[in-house]
Amino acid sequence: MSAIGQVIRGEESKNSLEALRVLDIILRQHSAKQGLLVVRQSFFHNNPSNLVDLGGGVMGCRGFHSSFSGTQSGLSLNIDVSTTMIVKPGPVIDFLIANQKVDHPSRINWQKAKSALRSLRIKTIHYNAEFKIIGLSEKNCKEQTFPLKQRNGNHGECDTNEITVYDYYKKKGIQLQHSGDLPCINAGKQKSPTYFPMELCRLLPLQRYTKALSTLQRSSLVEKSRQKPQERMTVIDDALQRSNYSSDSMLRSCGISIAPKFTQIEGRVLQAPKLKAGNGEDIFTRNGRWNFTNKKLIQTCSVDKWAVVNFSARCNVRNLIRDLIRNASAKGIQMDQPLDVVEENPSMRRAAVSRRVDDMFEQIKSKLPGAPKFLLCLLPERKICEIYGPWKRKCLADYGIVTQCLAPMRVNDPYLFNLLMKINAKLGGLNSLLQIETSLAIPHVSKVPTIILGMDVSHGHPGQSDRPSIAAVVSSRQWPHISKYRASVHTQSPRLEMMSSLFKPQGTDDCGLIRESLLDFYTSSGNRKPENIIIFRDGVSESQFTQVINIELDQIIEACKFLDEKWSPKFTVIVAQKNHHTRFFQTGSPDNVPPGTVVDNVVCHPRNFDFYMCAHAGMIGTTRPTHYHVLRDEIGFSADEMQEFVHSLSYVFRYQRSTTAISVAAPIRYAHLAAAQVGTFLKYEEMTDASSSQGGHTSVGSAPVPELPRLDEKVRSSMFFC
Repeated sequence: MSAIGQVIRGEESKNSLEALRVLDIILRQHSAKQGLLVVRQSFFHNNPSNLVDLGGGVMGCRGFHSSFSGTQSGLSLNIDVSTTMIVKPGPVIDFLIANQKVDHPSRINWQKAKSALRSLRIKTIHYNAEFKIIGLSEKNCKEQTFPLKQRNGNHGECDTNEITVYDYYKKKGIQLQHSGDLPCINAGKQKSPTYFPMELCRLLPLQRYTKALSTLQRSSLVEKSRQKPQERMTVIDDALQRSNYSSDSMLRSCGISIAPKFTQIEGRVLQAPKLKAGNGEDIFTRNGRWNFTNKKLIQTCSVDKWAVVNFSARCNVRNLIRDLIRNASAKGIQMDQPLDVVEENPSMRRAAVSRRVDDMFEQIKSKLPGAPKFLLCLLPERKICEIYGPWKRKCLADYGIVTQCLAPMRVNDPYLFNLLMKINAKLGGLNSLLQIETSLAIPHVSKVPTIILGMDVSHGHPGQSDRPSIAAVVSSRQWPHISKYRASVHTQSPRLEMMSSLFKPQGTDDCGLIRESLLDFYTSSGNRKPENIIIFRDGVSESQFTQVINIELDQIIEACKFLDEKWSPKFTVIVAQKNHHTRFFQTGSPDNVPPGTVVDNVVCHPRNFDFYMCAHAGMIGTTRPTHYHVLRDEIGFSADEMQEFVHSLSYVFRYQRSTTAISVAAPIRYAHLAAAQVGTFLKYEEMTDASSSQGGHTSVGSAPVPELPRLDEKVRSSMFFC
């Protein structure tokens, strides 16, 4: 109890964390006794209303998350809707056909099937018994034999004869219809296998699917998991009532009782920052959105020496170019006619992706008078086109050409305007600015040279555990602006969350991500060193906060000292968390909380500087607030100044890409985009084959991690990721 008292006072120690873990385990035990699937602190019931079919033999299963934490109001139980992926129960053969998208068992890839089935639990129809799959037989059911012991009648002695699995079941009176020519399921042990014909086996319900989802499955899961605030509240309330914690003897014996109602809190709504467009015009925001109609961009680029390349997309290219130039002119962008439209050779459409890209560049070299400054690329598919990554790599790493891709399905003026905002930002322009940015009124930032860093590590999807993680650092440039950024990206060991390449000691060709950022800030900001360094870090949990300060911040300080031993800037370190289960609902309203909502009491940490912010308008589903933790603040922001600053940065991102506020500060979102885009340069299968001569990083006890190709100098400081 004294350790729980420490939690409530915010005096976290090993004992206090263990005390919370004990409470969480008691809740896990309560759910496990009810037959629920338990995944860490989330619980899932096999109720048809909770299941959605995602295709491929996979289902989304909706349940609820619950965990204890210490807050300003005391000990709190956080309950929220949670979703996991499960294997569709039923006949094993049906699952494999759906999973591999084939029309007949004879087309199944058995190597993939073995991987998909390993460790799943089955029930056999003839025995009505449950087993765990350890693999598949090497031969099919009609050929796979096993030793069968039979009494020979002489004093109880047994003879051992080899018999095929098929013949064994035939003798038992079970005629196999489909699986005689298929492998058997091995549900025994490695050295003493037990074989079952596949058609006699059914997958049990509530078994997690841990392989990587396809793009369509992921989008289907997101779409089918969305819930409006009122629906989500009802589901959470029902989960709490069904859990019936008051009836559990263990909870009663531990003296735990759980309040049956939501926690009531007061939030406040920050006023949206004012924006400036071209010609000094004001842009007025409403509900996290703003309108650029009849307004020009504040700083425009000129689009000359450019061309269009078309990878077999079906569209009227001439009309697209005409409408794009018309929209550009309306926004103040000088856009010349393209040098040429390079159409993909029809004979290349079925070739390997790398060949298609190489052939397109050969055409560009032969048809254009010189190297283009910008390429507009038309792609045939909207969803993750396989050409995208190799094309981006060729343009940015090999040739240093800025490129913008689009899949021209439904093209109208608003779509083209969003496209032009991205092109303008990539080519060095600015679409609009914060008013406080132009009037130099940002506290602690406008008056003193300040660099803003956004840091994120991107991992492979579940089921891609061997894929290298990608670390990205974006940094602001051209101070006193806080709207222009550049990015540096490295690979590191799979699933490693702490950044391993922020600074590298002298003597290596690559001195790390931070040195690049500091040098660029110095040269782009009138040869000034930043006196303040504001760091936004994404994707770390509370248990890793100490490592952010002791490992990552130390590397950044070392990078500063490497450039100038006497240089001692002030640091502010802010962690942003999106992967949590706190949600806010408006009392008496079915709508999401308004954009700009801030909560810094009741449900926040008892002692630390943290707050929740919903900067964006939640148009679909329930708004997920971003939880900001200020781990260190040497600069000296007040709580109000910090919240206003973070809120303003939520508007910086979107006015370089579209016209809505986003849910997280721009540097973090940019870091995520940079890591994602550079990660598409090579698929992992290709990266694995890449030799370490590309500059692969190594981690202790593991194979070299292949490095991504370095961007060409001409685009290195551009907002290529925008």
